[in-house]
Amino acid sequence: MSANAVPLIGVSACRQQVGKNSSHTVGDKYVEAAGFAGLPLILPARDGGSDTQALLAQLDGILFTGSPSNVEPHHYNGAPSAEGTRHDLARDRLTLPLLQAAIAAGVPVFCICRGFQELNVALGGSLHQRVQELPGYLDHREPEDAPLEVQYGPRHPVGIEPGGMFERLGLAAQFEVNSLHSQGIDRLAPGLRVEARAPDGLIEAVSMPDAPGFVLGVQWHPEWRFADNPVSRRLFQAFREACIAHAAREVSRRKAG
Repeated sequence: MSANAVPLIGVSACRQQVGKNSSHTVGDKYVEAAGFAGLPLILPARDGGSDTQALLAQLDGILFTGSPSNVEPHHYNGAPSAEGTRHDLARDRLTLPLLQAAIAAGVPVFCICRGFQELNVALGGSLHQRVQELPGYLDHREPEDAPLEVQYGPRHPVGIEPGGMFERLGLAAQFEVNSLHSQGIDRLAPGLRVEARAPDGLIEAVSMPDAPGFVLGVQWHPEWRFADNPVSRRLFQAFREACIAHAAREVSRRKAG
């Protein structure tokens, strides 16, 4: 930790095959968004997992990213995945215990898309594996062959739940979000609070009011051109403020010790 308390922000990586090599990958948009909150540090998804306490001793916040893969359903007692579903066992080994430990330690966490689903699973919730096949639900997937600007463009509104974090942040009662997912929250984990829902009732954002630190999860992708979107900018500003406060407390604690 530097003397001027610049926050160090962990960014969860995926394990993917790049050519012939197994590689750790993180999209630029996540790294750049994390850079708004502090100094980004990519957290590798190692085969043997990582020492969560050693990581948390250094980090002032963690951004849990989206991914093409999905959480293994055995983590929430779900049915086996449909054929062709992508998984990332190494990432599960990194993120699920790290989320639990970070929340307990009061390290700020911001969870996006897969990260949002990981948050719910890590705390004891479950997932719908194919939302588009459920009666009464929208198809929340992006148009597969469309340009990125279309895929990440506004797809549907969300309505916020009164009395929560979103209301305190001054967000509008309803705003448009993008939508690039097939899985979603089924059973909400104990301790999580719904912050926003899609028109079909699917949970789109959660917080954790009784956590010792900042906890926010969203199903959409606010990191996409976040500086150009007032809602995304406000969410990352809140995360940044929490990380700066954590860094300052750690500096004070170490000086006192």
